[in-house]
Amino acid sequence: MNNKQTKIRNLQELKTEIARLKELKNEQEAYLKTQFTLFNNKIEAPIRFFNSLKNNIPGVNIIQQLFAKSNNPDSDWLTKTLRIGVPFVMNRLFLKNSGMLKKALMLLLSERAVGQINQDKISGLIGKLSNFIRPKKKKKKASQIEGDDAIKDEVNEYGIPSYSETY
Repeated sequence: MNNKQTKIRNLQELKTEIARLKELKNEQEAYLKTQFTLFNNKIEAPIRFFNSLKNNIPGVNIIQQLFAKSNNPDSDWLTKTLRIGVPFVMNRLFLKNSGMLKKALMLLLSERAVGQINQDKISGLIGKLSNFIRPKKKKKKASQIEGDDAIKDEVNEYGIPSYSETY
């Protein structure tokens, strides 16, 4: 049967044409599905190669974690940098001759502690510290303020008080 010139004359021919079209649809869907799978495999091949290459380079996932979004809403660039920097500094300076178990334990503890630190907490701490260090302004008593107003009223425009003049 030709698709363009199919003439249906009775119910039996209609049912066979419907069955033929359903079979054709299923064949075309299967063909398109296999072609799509092949296309995805061809596209993903360079990505798989790059990922395998990236996994073989040491330190790449640490840098990747620095720029990745985290689940913690309080995490910012400072927290991510400290999570990498604090274990490095501790291993370099404080734990030079320690064993692997001690280093691993300190790594876990320092990452947990640094996870609580973020930029807002650091800026708040610095603000509190600077407020503590700055000298506090002395408050004038109400009687001193009123007395100053009385003196200001008597001062002329040249800065010489009127009561200092002699006649």
